[in-house]
Amino acid sequence: MQQQHRAHSSPFSVLEEKESFEVTVDLPGVTKQGLEVNVEQNQLFIIGRRNCTPPSDWSVVYRETAPADFGLKLDHQGNIDTEKIRAELKEGVLHLSLPKCEALKPRRIAIK
Repeated sequence: MQQQHRAHSSPFSVLEEKESFEVTVDLPGVTKQGLEVNVEQNQLFIIGRRNCTPPSDWSVVYRETAPADFGLKLDHQGNIDTEKIRAELKEGVLHLSLPKCEALKPRRIAIK
């Protein structure tokens, strides 16, 4: 699995297990409504927007946060079962479980 492009920097990890690849992306301030995960051919796209606009009747005294768009593109080289991908956003962390295709899973060959 290879990273291809990131519009805005969001820390992420890709771990490999026997049955799947597990991806976590730190997305503080991003809601489910501001997040999109797509698979197209051999690429996984994670696109999002953090909106931190204060209410109109507030005035900003100091600000280090700002609305931000981000994108992450991972090349999975066709080795995941795209029909079984699971995604969960919890406490600012997106977790994706990308099951491996059956052909990639280790298996024992019977000897006759």
